[in-house]
Amino acid sequence: METRAGDPGAFTQFDLNRVDSPAFVVDAAKLRANLQILADVRDRAGIKVLAALKAFSMWSVAPIIGEYLDGVCTSGLWEALLAAEHYDGEIATYCAAFKPDELGEICRLSDHVIFNSPMQVERCSQILAFARSRGDRFDIGLRVNPLHPEGEVPRYDPCAPFSRLGFPVDQLKGEHMQGISGIHFHSLCEQDLEPLKRTWDVLFDHIEPWFGQLKWLNFGGGHHITRADYQRDELVEFLQDVKDDTGCEIYLEPGEAVALDAGILTGTILDSHWNGKPLTITDISATCHMPDVLEAPYRPAMLGEEDLGSGELVRLGGPSCLAGDVIGDYRLPVPCEPGQRIAFLDQAHYSMVKTTTFNGVPLPSIWLWDSENDSLECIRRFGYEDFRDRLS
Repeated sequence: METRAGDPGAFTQFDLNRVDSPAFVVDAAKLRANLQILADVRDRAGIKVLAALKAFSMWSVAPIIGEYLDGVCTSGLWEALLAAEHYDGEIATYCAAFKPDELGEICRLSDHVIFNSPMQVERCSQILAFARSRGDRFDIGLRVNPLHPEGEVPRYDPCAPFSRLGFPVDQLKGEHMQGISGIHFHSLCEQDLEPLKRTWDVLFDHIEPWFGQLKWLNFGGGHHITRADYQRDELVEFLQDVKDDTGCEIYLEPGEAVALDAGILTGTILDSHWNGKPLTITDISATCHMPDVLEAPYRPAMLGEEDLGSGELVRLGGPSCLAGDVIGDYRLPVPCEPGQRIAFLDQAHYSMVKTTTFNGVPLPSIWLWDSENDSLECIRRFGYEDFRDRLS
């Protein structure tokens, strides 16, 4: 999978030695710039935009996000609790399957509760009725599967064959829509406007019979709106047309676009040797700190990497015992020797939220930098106790 991000931005001027190793560093100025773009699209199109916590849940910057967006979307009880505690605006909660003993609390916290199938809505009807009887105010949405794959990698495509995510739209009947206020679909991953338009063209005929009933349509996430080459003017026009055609409030739920190119993961070369090619061990672990490198898989961009036409490729790997804990092959911007600092770009989203302590590998600390005034704050450091206390 080829990443379409990796603009170093102001990080070219950041001294990596100012922070711990390893460490996530998020640039508040770049975060604000992304949010300004999303808010501009929102305002011009007359829609609502929610930040997806599943991608970026650094709640210390929730006040910044709250200045620009309409709320957040969450993926279950714990994210909904985090949203209610720290974030402003609406909360939309979708889960592939809600636990009955958690659903009541989710209804209390959320403005929109989105189910993966109409069968679960029916099974949970008593829980929903009780929540409303005690005064909880929420509406019910249904996630559908447009059955139109657009993703580059099937693992990341909710419309891939046999996907468990969303109710197949060709099975949708009138009886399934009783009590449903909104339709949700999410089928993109790091993509631009044309895949969204093609998906909507497929979906339109299936859900058109309920346009008079539906209050909102949620187009999910995966929209790379803040990428420099995204067709934002065309997106605004498209969203305006959808509003006019359907009479619905339109929601987008960007996650990656909120923090695109807003963070780095910096670390240190610990050792180097040779086994058919130059090898290094770093205190950054692919499996523990950047699991998408192995799951996608993809090659993260490196801060300051030399031109690919020159220099010797060095294989970088993490400190864990997993043989496959390999980040990739790089032409290093620093000498290939212990003590040198390196950094990988575009690591604010889907890295920080997925870190683990497998093999006892320490978690990176988290820092907030503002490239406009050069302020730097350590938000969180993790110690042995964080590893110990999640075990037994």
